[in-house]
Amino acid sequence: MTTQAAIPPETRATGVFVARSSVVVAGLDAAFEAFRQLDPTVTMTADRHDGDICGPDDRLATVSGLAAPLLTAERTALNFLRHLSGVATLTRQFVDASAGRIQIADTRKTLPLLRALQKYAVRAGGGVNGRLTLDERVILKANHLRVAGGVRTAVERVRAAHTDVPVQVEITSAVEAIEALDGGAAVIICRASRLDLVREAVRLCAGRARVEVSGTVSLDQIAELAATGADFVSIGLLTESAAAADITFDLRPV
Repeated sequence: MTTQAAIPPETRATGVFVARSSVVVAGLDAAFEAFRQLDPTVTMTADRHDGDICGPDDRLATVSGLAAPLLTAERTALNFLRHLSGVATLTRQFVDASAGRIQIADTRKTLPLLRALQKYAVRAGGGVNGRLTLDERVILKANHLRVAGGVRTAVERVRAAHTDVPVQVEITSAVEAIEALDGGAAVIICRASRLDLVREAVRLCAGRARVEVSGTVSLDQIAELAATGADFVSIGLLTESAAAADITFDLRPV
């Protein structure tokens, strides 16, 4: 309503995405697509690329086209760019805190309909992706194990049903870790709150399987988790609660 009343349809404009703080860029293509949906003739020039680290006042991209579609789509474009850059920025903070000693992975704790984009943003920030879907790999969690009747039974059933699929098992004790390993598990999962168990799992695995740390994890914990020798840590808040990056869109008539 605002644009239709205030802006003549033939007016053209150029807009610039500008970072207002330090960010890792992600989502430029999604932002561009938001404009292109309303004006297929719009042009966009990327000054930076997804994965780049940008500082305050750095120009990220320039968009040119009819002013009305640019004004109508700008909030959607910014929503994508700010959110995905926020995910990438938070991921990079965890990656930097790890100093390369442990891999930073995401989870399926994603916003509805945005999983593929959020996981892309994690990669742009230097992280790695966990499962995209439930049929991508087998992960036996506490609820599965309780209902199945224990670690050994659950692992044996899964191995019988899917002989070529690596099995990951969430364990709560060294005994469960041994059962999982004996059953042929490829990954042992420990809670971040149980550092003693993480260290014991690393000792027990000794090349037989990898060790994953999961649960609520803060930046301050990464160095300590890396020191355990675990292979990677899965962090739900990367996609679940990353703050939006501070990016603005400045539009001028041409």
